[in-house]
Parts: sequence; structure tokens; C-alpha cells
Amino acid sequence: MSFTVHGLAVSQGIAIGHAHLVSHALLEVAHFTVAPKHVEAEVTRLRDAVASVKAELAGLKAASGSAPSEVDAFLGMHIMFLEDPMLVDAAEALIRSRRVNAEWALVQQMEQLVEQFEAIEDAYLRERKADVLQVVERVVKVLLGHPGHLPPKRKDGLGTIVVAHDLSPTDTIGFKDHAVAGFITDVGGPTGHTAIVARSLSIPAVVALRHIRHVVKDDELIIIDGTRGVVIVDPDERVLEEYRLRKAAVELERSKLKRLKSMRAATLDGEEVQILANIELPPDALQAKGVEADGVGLFRTEFLFMSRESWPDEDEQFEAYRSVLKTMAGKPVTVRTLDVGADKELEGATRQEDNPALGLRAIRYCLAEPKMFLTQLRALLRASHYGKLKILIPMLASSHEIDQTLILLDKAKAQLRERKIKFDETVPVGGMIEVPAAALCLGAFTRRLQFLSIGTNDLIQYTLAIDRGNEAVAHLYNPLHPAVLRLIHQTIQTGQKAGVDVSVCGEMAGDPDCARLLIGMGLRQFSMHPAQILEVKQEILRADAADLAGKVQRLLKLDEPDRVREAVEKL
Repeated sequence: MSFTVHGLAVSQGIAIGHAHLVSHALLEVAHFTVAPKHVEAEVTRLRDAVASVKAELAGLKAASGSAPSEVDAFLGMHIMFLEDPMLVDAAEALIRSRRVNAEWALVQQMEQLVEQFEAIEDAYLRERKADVLQVVERVVKVLLGHPGHLPPKRKDGLGTIVVAHDLSPTDTIGFKDHAVAGFITDVGGPTGHTAIVARSLSIPAVVALRHIRHVVKDDELIIIDGTRGVVIVDPDERVLEEYRLRKAAVELERSKLKRLKSMRAATLDGEEVQILANIELPPDALQAKGVEADGVGLFRTEFLFMSRESWPDEDEQFEAYRSVLKTMAGKPVTVRTLDVGADKELEGATRQEDNPALGLRAIRYCLAEPKMFLTQLRALLRASHYGKLKILIPMLASSHEIDQTLILLDKAKAQLRERKIKFDETVPVGGMIEVPAAALCLGAFTRRLQFLSIGTNDLIQYTLAIDRGNEAVAHLYNPLHPAVLRLIHQTIQTGQKAGVDVSVCGEMAGDPDCARLLIGMGLRQFSMHPAQILEVKQEILRADAADLAGKVQRLLKLDEPDRVREAVEKL
């Protein structure tokens, strides 16, 4: 029987394919006693399964080049769990002491770890229980002899629609090498890591469908409308034909977008706009170059620090930064200094905090670890000799933090001069506007910094007091809230008056529906994932900046979110 379900659209496009249900029934494993002479063989079986999963994760880690840096961090975290004595070593001890099968022993240890995580007050750390569940599930599947690989492409030419309660970013990055047309899940939000990975891979996805996994059957035909957030199960022939035509039209439109690669981005009334790329890893620079981005507006450096026991040395960092500058061949590259804390943690350097999102993170963490920060600053300065490098400081909230950063930067420069190492003496330094305090006190920023970059993801989160990773409040996360728009507009206008360049590098910059709004606010620098550049460029080419400025001024006077959304749609 055909039926339609509505959820959150997190990755645009239309997918038609057959359902593949991803099972998470790992707790339902048999429990049996092992003969004394077979105990060591059972321990070996567990070790072999763990080694197999570690090798699989390492392979995914190596292949995660075009995915967000958080994917790499999650893979590292899963590998770390497999090396945790509290899980595998304890399961081995249980096999020996109680002479039980490996699957049951591992699940028992997993349950103990999950209980410990559930007792943690901090929401982010508490949610790490999902990572324990996911990594144990992988091992259990290997032990049971069905690792759960996705089915091959079918003879009818349709791909696979993955149906799950939830999917980790590690699952999603694995879709890249399979005939996966799209995915739908019971839970999730638009700014979750998995949603971001889906968009970067251009896989249509709808999440927060509640109980979809329980109402869809394996191999059932499914349509995903990733633009409207609609999922149609077992469609009739008329609906199927309609969506086939829509899908063909979307694919034709995407192919037409490729023609825009070499066109300069300018509005109808001649306002030039820079479209920059957000990248996670050095190889991503090739993708930015492939769509002829005007440069790199945000190069995240966390990949160098994650999933390791010690900080990367100066030479390792220098080589990574220099490689991107060389790839971009003279185009500007903005490198963000280390941004950890909240949803990104360093192994061996974590601190127990009641609320890490409001704790020692980003620039606060770097200033608390001056030796580490100086190493990164020296590496960045050395790299500046090989291209147009700009240094971006995350989560600034006060002039004191800027002053401390600039003092350390001067110290790093002095250290390089002593070593007679060349660098750009005038390398531009900018700040991220991610907290309302920064947006409301910009004078202190524009007097000290050469450019500003608005990180809309965190700015929205902190302005609306919403944890964007919390499913219970994800629906309240609203980029078009009047308070958010006023802060963005104020930042752009203040920067322009002070002669300081302002860009937007959060998810809003890559949303075609927000392009005209941001142009009307006066924004002339966008930075986004390379996969979003051509679609946003198309919107810019169709826009009239002068006409939009007047309309946006009127829009900003509205104080009802629903009325603002209606006005944005009319733009």
C-alpha cells in the first residue's frame, strides 16, 4: 500500500530506489558456554573480528578526503573505542572467567560502558554512547558472519535507499563507493554531521521521520524528495513517472550548472561577489580548484590534531598548510586556528566540563595552551611564504582575546626571525563572529583585525540557546529568526563602514535560498563546501543587489519568524 511520510529535508535532490533496512539489533545475541579447550580460540575470534573492523575503519579514514573533518574525528574515535581496555580487554577477561561466547561478552561490556555514558550530565559526552553502540555493532556483525554490506546495484538500474533508525557519519561516508541513491532515518537534524556529509556527497536525504524503519519493508520501492522533505513508499505508476521526470529535470539542471564554472560571480547590476570554498583536508583544495572557487574561505585545521596522543609538530602542520597554498596557486587561503571543544575533542587533552559548548573551546583553549598555539602560529607563518595566507581566529568574544592572540603571533614571528625563516610579515589576521557578544561589540574587532568571518552555525545556536545536535530542539534551530538576521546584517554593515572585509562561512552561505537575502544585506564574500558553489553562483548571477537591498531593509524590520520566512521566499 502506498503512503507518504514527511520529515526534515537535509540534502536536496530526488532519489528513487529499493529499501535496504539497516539493522541495529546487536543486543539480541545468543549466550552460551564455551568448552574449556575452546576458550582461547574464542578470545582469538574476538581479536580477529576487532582487527577486521579496525582495518575497515582505517580504510574509511583514508578515503574520507571529501568529507567534513568531523568524519575523520569520528572514525578515529571508533578506532579508539576498539583500543579501550574497558571494552575489548574486559570482554576477553569475561570470556576466560565465565567461559562465554565472544558476542555475548562484548555486548555485556558494551552495556556497562553505555550505562557509564548515560550517567554523564554533559549532553555531548552522554551522546558518545551512540559511538560505542555503532562500533560494537560492527564487531558483532563480523563475529556473526554477516558484516552487513550494502547490496550491489540492481538490474533495474535503481540504487539503494538506506533506511535506518540513525546513521553515523562513518556509515554515510561509506555510501560513496556503493550504489546508494539516498537515505532516510527515524532521527536527525539539518545541521548534524551526517546531514552535512550527505550534502557534501550530493546524496538526497530526509531525517526525523520517527518510526520509518518499522513501517518500511526490505526491497520496497521508495521515492525521496530531499527538497520538500517528503518520502513516498510503494508509489503508484503515475506518481513514479512524475518523480522520474522531476529527477531528470534536477539532473539536467545540475549538468547546466557546470557551465557556470568559469563565469565570474556578479549580480545583474554589476556587483562582484567572491565565492570561496570551505575545506576540511588538504586534498579538498583540488575540489575547490575544480569548481574554480575564488580561494579558500575556511580551512579547518582540526584534522591535524584529532585521534592522536600528541599534538602535531610544526613541520607536519607547515607541510599541510603549504600544500593547500600551492594547490590554490596564488588564490587566498584562510586557515582557521584550532577549534576544539564542544563537539570536537582532543584525545588526552580533554577536560571534564558541565557544558563544553560554553567552556574552554576554540581560541580559549588555544590561549590556555600557548606552547601548542605558538607551534601552530609558527607553522602558519612559515606557510605564508608560499601563497596568500590569512589567519582566522575562532569564537572570539572580547578584545582581550584578540590582544592575547596578537601578542602570541608577534612572539611566533620573533622566533622565526631568530631562526632566519622567511614569512609574510603582514599576514592578515581575522576573527570569527560566532557569539552575539562579538556581533554586538564589533568596534573592538574592526580596530584590531583585518577581516571578519561570520560562522552562522554557532551564531544561530548561541543566539537562540539551541543545541543544534539535540534532536528534541533541532526543529527550533532557525537561520531566519529575526534576531539572527539582525546580528548578521549589523556585522556586515559595520565591517563595510570600517573598511573590513566580511564573509559568511556557515551553512547559510551554501544555501541557495539564502543567497539573495545575504546579497541584500550587503554580503560580497560567501564561503561554502565546493559542492554548493555552482548552485549559489547561479543565484548570484540572477540577483539584482540594489533592488534586494531595499527589500531586505524592510524584511529586517519584521519580528515574527513566520513573516520573515514568507518575505525571504518572495525575494
